[in-house]
Amino acid sequence: MDGMWFVGLLAQAEPAAKAAEASAKSMSWQFFVIAAAVFILPFVLGQLLSQVLKMKEIAFPVGVVLCSLFLAIAPFAYQVLRGHSLMSAIPLGIDLAGGTNLIYAVDREQAEKDQKEVDNATMNKMIGAVARRINPSGAEEVTVRRVGEDRLEIIIPGADREVVEKKKRQIVDLGSLEFAILANDKDHSPQIDAARKLRDDQDNLMQGGRLVASWRNVAKGEDVTPYGGDRTAVREVERMVDGEPQKVLQFLVIHEPPDRAVTGRYLTRVSPAMDNNGQLAVSFNFNARGSQLFSVLTGRYQPDASDGFQRRLAVLLNGEVQTAPNLKDRITGSGQISGNFSKQEIDDLINVLNAGALEVPLIRQPVSEFTISPTLGIDVQTKGLTAIVASMIVVLIFMVVYYGVAGFVADLCLIMNLVLVVGAMAFIQATFTLPGLAGLVLTIGMAVDANVLIFERMREELARGSSLRMAIENGFDKAFSTIIDSNVTSLITAVILYMIGSDQIRGFAVSLFIGLVTSLFTVLYFSHLCFKVMERQRWVRTLKMRQFFGETKIDFLAKRSIAFAASGLVILAGLVALFARGSANYDIDFTGGTMVTFEFTDSQPTDAVRAKLAEVTLEKTDNKNPFLGNISLERLVLTGETAESNQGHRFRLRTTQKDQELVTAGINAAFGNEMPLKRLTMTAATPTTIAMPEKPEEANRFSGGQEAVLTFSNAVAPDTAAVLVADALHSLPGDDGAPKYTSAANLVDVQLPAGTEPTEDGIAKSTGMTVRVIPQVTPADFQQALTNASEQLANTPAFEEVNAFDTSVATETQIDALLAILASLVAIVIYIWFRFEKVYFGYAAVVALAHDVLVTLGAVALGAYLSGTPLQSILLLEDFKVNLALIASLLTIVGYSLNDTIVIFDRIREIKGKNPAITYEMINQSVNQTLSRTVLTFFTTFMVVLLLYVFGGSGIHGFAYSMIIGSVAGVYSTIYIANPVLLWLVQRGSRVAPVAKTTTPTVAAS
Repeated sequence: MDGMWFVGLLAQAEPAAKAAEASAKSMSWQFFVIAAAVFILPFVLGQLLSQVLKMKEIAFPVGVVLCSLFLAIAPFAYQVLRGHSLMSAIPLGIDLAGGTNLIYAVDREQAEKDQKEVDNATMNKMIGAVARRINPSGAEEVTVRRVGEDRLEIIIPGADREVVEKKKRQIVDLGSLEFAILANDKDHSPQIDAARKLRDDQDNLMQGGRLVASWRNVAKGEDVTPYGGDRTAVREVERMVDGEPQKVLQFLVIHEPPDRAVTGRYLTRVSPAMDNNGQLAVSFNFNARGSQLFSVLTGRYQPDASDGFQRRLAVLLNGEVQTAPNLKDRITGSGQISGNFSKQEIDDLINVLNAGALEVPLIRQPVSEFTISPTLGIDVQTKGLTAIVASMIVVLIFMVVYYGVAGFVADLCLIMNLVLVVGAMAFIQATFTLPGLAGLVLTIGMAVDANVLIFERMREELARGSSLRMAIENGFDKAFSTIIDSNVTSLITAVILYMIGSDQIRGFAVSLFIGLVTSLFTVLYFSHLCFKVMERQRWVRTLKMRQFFGETKIDFLAKRSIAFAASGLVILAGLVALFARGSANYDIDFTGGTMVTFEFTDSQPTDAVRAKLAEVTLEKTDNKNPFLGNISLERLVLTGETAESNQGHRFRLRTTQKDQELVTAGINAAFGNEMPLKRLTMTAATPTTIAMPEKPEEANRFSGGQEAVLTFSNAVAPDTAAVLVADALHSLPGDDGAPKYTSAANLVDVQLPAGTEPTEDGIAKSTGMTVRVIPQVTPADFQQALTNASEQLANTPAFEEVNAFDTSVATETQIDALLAILASLVAIVIYIWFRFEKVYFGYAAVVALAHDVLVTLGAVALGAYLSGTPLQSILLLEDFKVNLALIASLLTIVGYSLNDTIVIFDRIREIKGKNPAITYEMINQSVNQTLSRTVLTFFTTFMVVLLLYVFGGSGIHGFAYSMIIGSVAGVYSTIYIANPVLLWLVQRGSRVAPVAKTTTPTVAAS
């Protein structure tokens, strides 16, 4: 038999090996083609183009440009060659694809009681432990990573709400590690005899109300088997494995009383080691209590002196046998698990032990939870892409109309910039988030700035009578330092955002950072190359450009008193609004609380929804109102839906109540049957008996059991229905009060209708399916479980979006946001001080930036107040909140405003030359000369953020609103705040000539 089995195995392995070899060859071929296309073909094409144009000097530059483009396209080409779609190269965040982001904190108090240290090594081991619990097969796209000192972040993309709840239970409820003895017929004959009388669906042997033994599965992928002489009790039963009934091996495990059980809570350290034979092993240490218990357990089961019989010590994780080595001696404070282990097996076993060692530290409730349904995610994608396309079209048209041929070159730069940004993010597998899309849109507006700087310099050179070649070269040379300075300051803010931001904000920071870097390449390298080729080939003989502003002689500094007074009044009004709103200014990521999105079956008036939520009471809450009397309500309109004046189907509720169960209960109580909410409902048909087949060999474990047809209001996955019914069965109490069905998950099977195809996320779903249970489940219990499951769903609103923050996280968010702003301002002062050699340049810039931040914050509060007036629908206002997205916008405003300021300061430095003094006339002249560039940059950026505000959707509405206010405040403060402050500072230093009353005529330039 063994020989036949070995031959059969070889017969199976041969085609599998050939398939793997063919796949490897295919992958190698694809990689070679892409590598050649990226690194060889561009320079070949560059050489050919240089020969055609008879410009040998452009061969390498053209090759570099094409290489960068091909490199950006490579991730998409690779996916196409593998038979996937182009979009599969872009990893989407949960806010665009739907899914859940959970952050769990370690329970430090419990960890201290268990004498466990929460250090780097422990947290790094926790990553593997949690991943093993929620993704044991490793096939799911689940991310587990460390956040901060004592937190873990779990990202579950595209998952149903029911699947997420299951994962949450796995994270906090499972992971129990236990050391126990495998039952053997020498020591445990009575227990073995009693256990063998249990039905196949029963695993636990109870005596006197206590669990004394249980049948435990061997963990999937582990090689634990009985062998001659171990005399262990085993059985083979049918269990559901990956949705299919399979035969599994079970060992009988002897359980100590609860006060003597040796569990992972007593472990203090687990590490790799070497045994006496020089082979890899696992070393572990217990605390004092664990040492005592383990010593007693292993002391009772030492090898027999008479015949040398050795018992087997089982290591159980999540109730499954992971390994069962022979027990060779008494073990006290430390021990070693040895065997013929590979390095990978040692690492896996250490993960197993550490998963149990940290079974307690995780606090049950996540300190932060962000969930969005795929429906809302697709809507966000649609609106975000609409904003990108609309802003691109507007900017492209404007640049061509205003700058002509030069504008066409700028358009090529913008398109190339967008391709490079998206390609770079796909290449490094950076997640695309909603704020990341906002970063792309913003990059479009800010990338125009460098082009405008160069074109206005070219215009100035042509006005002086320079040749086209000289105008091009001088235009790039004179704008170079200004472009570098303005982009470096923006890069500083992007880096700080990445350091302090959440997963979504980091997406914005990454896209902004990459966009700024690629814009430097496209503008300073690609654009210059285009102009050089056009001029040398005589395709253009001059550059015709429109001009909004000609020669100006405006005395801007003369208006500084009026400007200061106006700014003071605006800032004062905003601060009054901020203080008047108090805590209502802040979103839940700054205060702690819960945000949920729910949907009504019929359109409801916004005022009525708000009134119901404000009036609802629950007896189990201290002040009766489950929302603590603090609610914020926002109406959502998805793409394709008709926006009604003051009513809708979907609403987003924010409250400082952190208990999600109270929020759910409050929403249920508030609306009831008068205003029915959209829920996932389940209707179960009357159960029927599954007929026994005529041929006994065709029978399966469900033959003779019960089945019922389930109908859901929305399509769900079969696993969702199976978990729902299994949990209902598990909750049924037995005679002793313990669960009647201890292995409920193995008793239930769900079958979809034939021909059900998987959806885009790869999961097959349906509104109708059949659930069946084995014969050992009584019809009455099955009916009761179906009733309980239906009632549970009926009492749970279908939340499309959930966002929860613990108070501790909210406090840290506030501190991080404040530190980010302060760090950004300090870094900017230091950089400007270094570049302009005078610290007062940095101080003047920071005063203007502080002005912009205060104006924007005040406008957020005022906009929230006005959202309750008729202006709401006209200006698209809402109850804006200060959150991480708004902090990101503030830091972006800082970078944007600073760009304008640096351009003027750079012109002041140029005009001043070697003159040690900065005069009133110099400042006015610099502002006049750069006025055209300032207005044009503001106009293009304003158009972009306005389109983002109108079309970007609710997810970035507040971000876009603050950017609109900030862009207006930024261009104003650059002219009327930064320059007067600079004048005042240099006057105080006695380094400026007496104030003049006239200005020197100038021409507009950058």
